[in-house]
Amino acid sequence: MTMRVRLLSLAAAALVGGVASAQTSAPAPPKPAATPRPARPPAAARETVSATLNGKKVAIDYGRPGLNGRKVDDLIAQLPPDRVWRAGANEVTTLTTEGDVLIGGKRVPAGKYSVYVYAPAGGDWSLILNTDPGVPLKTIFPAAPPERADHLWPILDGYAKIATKEVVRVPMKPVTPREAMDRFLISMEPARDGVSAITLTWGDRAWTVDVKDAAGVAR
Repeated sequence: MTMRVRLLSLAAAALVGGVASAQTSAPAPPKPAATPRPARPPAAARETVSATLNGKKVAIDYGRPGLNGRKVDDLIAQLPPDRVWRAGANEVTTLTTEGDVLIGGKRVPAGKYSVYVYAPAGGDWSLILNTDPGVPLKTIFPAAPPERADHLWPILDGYAKIATKEVVRVPMKPVTPREAMDRFLISMEPARDGVSAITLTWGDRAWTVDVKDAAGVAR
């Protein structure tokens, strides 16, 4: 047998042996199933509610954070010393009114306002309206997605920075909610004779304040 034939025979034998080995070897054991990640709480929904007072619309736009098993009192306990809360989630909560209104008996000129809540450790909540529009998300979070970079967010590092722009701070009356709400809810009653009510509900607690058309009411 020539050297060339011998080498070809050895190569063929090696190839056949390799194929046979590959066909008869045990398959690789399956990879263990990936451990599922804990479910994230759903993102806060965005909602707008409104009422029309004698032909003039009052609207509130806000985010709806969820309790997700937590207690309202536990969350409120985490507020800074000024006890001011953003009244929602994510983008700034706003109230827009086409005409002058009375909220809790205090006049609010037509316009657009940012909304906050004063939530003391003890006692009732108060609704706050402020002319500060908020700050672009990109100033808080430089890596914000381009489509949200210019969305306005509330002041998160101290309400004192905008306290001089406060328009009204009115006490709200505690009421029994119609049903417990895991997601924070702002509602407005259908207007009657130019009168509605703004109600904030979270968990098994709720607070309300009247809102009225101010037309014809002396300043």
